Amino acid sequence: MSYTQLQEFDFFSYEKLAKQKGFLQIAGVDEAGRGPLAGPVVAAACIIPEGLVIEGVNDSKQLTPEKRAKIFDLLISSKDIQYGLGVVEADEIDEINILQATFKAMQRAVESLKIPPDFVLVDGSLLPKWKYPSRAIIKGDSLSYSIAAASILAKETRDELMKSYEIAFPGYGFGKHKGYGTKAHMEAIERLGPCLIHRKTFEPIKSLIASLSFSL
Repeated sequence: MSYTQLQEFDFFSYEKLAKQKGFLQIAGVDEAGRGPLAGPVVAAACIIPEGLVIEGVNDSKQLTPEKRAKIFDLLISSKDIQYGLGVVEADEIDEINILQATFKAMQRAVESLKIPPDFVLVDGSLLPKWKYPSRAIIKGDSLSYSIAAASILAKETRDELMKSYEIAFPGYGFGKHKGYGTKAHMEAIERLGPCLIHRKTFEPIKSLIASLSFSL
């Protein structure tokens, strides 16, 4: 594994501020999959010891798939890094709405950590209602090292789940578009109709089901 010593630059500023206040186990939390028309929302929580840096960690959206996959492997294989994952599937998203589903995935991710965090940095502007002292950081995946690591864990995990749905629900192209509303995806929906992992409260799926009287 490629490690370098912690250096003084802004990517670690939020973690340092939390440590200055006496917090020791600081988790970064991010999610993947709020916007797609199909599949789950996945959250990840990640605690990285002070001084341990994996080169290349950045906002998952800024990385090539190859680079992201490599860093993902480094994160999950390190005995010094704690991580947890939370998944909320499409049917539950439809029941409680995507915001609450995102919060639920985050809660599951944090609760799956082997050692509970005493402070949580969350990507975004809103926080789940939970017991952990927390801070929401807009664009946190590009401002906080631990959130950036969590973004990679969440994105890679969700992408692998969508590849498995490609096999379970052939013809939709889930392995390529990952459930987002691309032209190819919309054409597949028009041709095949929605399937079990489509979010039926999301437009245009909701209107399509109403117009075609699908019962799924």
